[in-house]
Amino acid sequence: MAHITVLGGTGYAGGNIVAAGVQKGHTVVSYSRKIPETQIEGVEYRTGDVADDTVLATAMEGADVVISALSPRGELEGAGRLRGIEKKVADLAQANGTRFGVVGGAGSLLVAAGGPQLVETDGFPDAFKSEAAELAGVLDDLRASEDALDWFFVSPASSFGAWAPGEATGVYRIGGDVLLVDENGQSNISGADLALAIVEEIEKPTHHRARFTVAY
Repeated sequence: MAHITVLGGTGYAGGNIVAAGVQKGHTVVSYSRKIPETQIEGVEYRTGDVADDTVLATAMEGADVVISALSPRGELEGAGRLRGIEKKVADLAQANGTRFGVVGGAGSLLVAAGGPQLVETDGFPDAFKSEAAELAGVLDDLRASEDALDWFFVSPASSFGAWAPGEATGVYRIGGDVLLVDENGQSNISGADLALAIVEEIEKPTHHRARFTVAY
């Protein structure tokens, strides 16, 4: 069993990941600014500001895998802010020999081989373009990192979030850099099934220094 630390473990993606992790018997530690009112049995909840280098260093201790489910919103909003924090986590992961996973967005996925990116298409909400750019920057930094860092970056389907929670089916498809759609042209994944895909990637590592996408 793995020791999994989740940064942003009380958010939508993070909360599903910690739930899936303990359900499959792993040791799971969640970091967030506040302890949630409703807690998942078996999860160790810790508080801390990810902008604090000491908190990040402590989060690495004993972890086999550190997953960042942080979003460039609220106190992490602003060009380069989340990107800088993820770079620090990546450096710590490399130094500690810890695997590093990032939950990113769908905006940087290609809509077809050769492009364009989803964020560049008509209809992509303007309100989310800055978030997409920040997360794409995180991916760029990971791709430019030293070979010693074992990382993976997960882009969910385009319809993913607390506003469309879906149901746990236990079934999903894995892709690369191209957006996955179903026979109706829809791209969806529930929080539970995205989390399952991430935990199963931890259990049976397949994607090393690579991005993958998850959808139905």
